[in-house]
Amino acid sequence: MKYGVNALIWTASFELEHLPLLPRVKERGFTGIEIPIFDPGSTPVAEIRRGLEDNGLEVTTCTVIPNGLTVFAESAGIRQQALDHIKLSIETTAKLGGHLVAGPTYSPVGYLPGRRRTADEFQQAADSLRTLGDTLRAHDVQLAIEPLNRFETFFLNTAADAAALCDNINDANIGILFDTFHANIEEKSLGDALRICGKHLFHVHTCENDRGTPGSGHVPWVEVFDTLRAMRYDNWLTIESFGYNIPEIAAAAAIWRDIAPLPESIGFDGLTFLKRMTA
Repeated sequence: MKYGVNALIWTASFELEHLPLLPRVKERGFTGIEIPIFDPGSTPVAEIRRGLEDNGLEVTTCTVIPNGLTVFAESAGIRQQALDHIKLSIETTAKLGGHLVAGPTYSPVGYLPGRRRTADEFQQAADSLRTLGDTLRAHDVQLAIEPLNRFETFFLNTAADAAALCDNINDANIGILFDTFHANIEEKSLGDALRICGKHLFHVHTCENDRGTPGSGHVPWVEVFDTLRAMRYDNWLTIESFGYNIPEIAAAAAIWRDIAPLPESIGFDGLTFLKRMTA
């Protein structure tokens, strides 16, 4: 199993000043770090890659769709802008030495038009995302699409919807990011949801129900890990939370209180829990 931690615990944008974080992440026992690349064109790629290599860390990345864009928009121009952003994220991931980029790569987080998605939107999203196949293969990168809870998106909320989208896309390099925080809200059974992901399960965010330290809340972790073992999943378990003392992150994630003694406790204490549960 690979153990990762998302840098959003510490920063909204990973810059040169955050390179000293890498040896600390390594020393605490993580396999790798997940780097947010919300503005991939400004990422200091060479320096981060050198820091990763110097510390023996692997990397995954996460991205989101910029405001005003979707991959299912009626306008072909808007769809293309969204796809161009994802393509640049894929290319940046490869330059960092990574092989997986994850996130809700269909519409902006928080885009809620006040209705259900339509069948036409679902098909348009599948058709749009399918066009990323050549870019993914050229850069040896996988795309893991993340369903979010109903308060953050109207488009993709459940593992069943994500699996249906992946079936429609039908590309071996496009799969699912399963996040236990979102699934805890939307799914009847996290074990059933993971099984529905099946072959499309590329990446797992191990997040507590309140975004706090894994193991400190009521996510049914025994069910989650028993199911992953039965599925022979042996890839990333990444702790994603957010620096609740960083204003732009706290606002985006709607975190209005301290959810751990320190933000980094979520990662460092959470890793101890993950390793105990997967021993």
